[in-house]
Amino acid sequence: MQTPHSFLHIAASGGVARLVLDRPERHNAFDDALVAELDTALERAAADPAVRAVVLSANGRSFCAGADLDWMRRTAALSRAENEADAVLLGRMLARLNTLPKPTVALVQGGAYGGGVGLVAACDIAIAAEDTSFALSEVRLGLIPAVICPYVIAAMGPRAARRLILTAERFEAAEAHRVGLVHMVVPGVELGEAGERVVAQLLRAGPEAAAAAKRLVDDIAGRPIDEALVSETARRIAATRSSHEAAEGIAAFLERRAPRWEPR
Repeated sequence: MQTPHSFLHIAASGGVARLVLDRPERHNAFDDALVAELDTALERAAADPAVRAVVLSANGRSFCAGADLDWMRRTAALSRAENEADAVLLGRMLARLNTLPKPTVALVQGGAYGGGVGLVAACDIAIAAEDTSFALSEVRLGLIPAVICPYVIAAMGPRAARRLILTAERFEAAEAHRVGLVHMVVPGVELGEAGERVVAQLLRAGPEAAAAAKRLVDDIAGRPIDEALVSETARRIAATRSSHEAAEGIAAFLERRAPRWEPR
């Protein structure tokens, strides 16, 4: 599935699409080409019924150093309208990652800076090697982390995000875990194994239920618990209970067997 000059390695097996950033000489910094590759790969994963989960990782010493310096130099020469169009491409890719109807897992090592933090925040589950460092360094370049900000705030909350965005300080994996950017911190040599354990758990879920549960969290987060929300959640569980997937899942539980969607 890899194309000539691709900076993204794509492999799929066992119901898992593995997207590997592969620009180690540039610390996996992204430019417009890599953003487009990621967006296309995510679009294909979303549409492929054989894909049950997506794992995002990187080759080399760093997970992702954010925007490529050459790309930033090019954008500096663009008009405001051209810059907006360019930024929308990154925004659409992150939005697709955030709303993908499949569970997503980020395996983070080395460093995640700027837009790389956005990639981590947009994934459903993030696991970091214990020696990973992070930074939202845009303000030191006279920039702002605008496109990634919705995902960063959703991950760590506005208070922690405000501090780390304004100071642009480098912080370690333990602090990333404390503020909610990553869910788990493990020794570097155990990063892949930790990811496989999480993926194994994800593959036990019904595919339709996983997609619906992800939408559920997004749709009700922050809403008041009022009559409208109570009615909406009742409608959603009623619709789920009458699905073929639920019938199979309940039957499998009662018969003490694995449901048909679980890997054999």
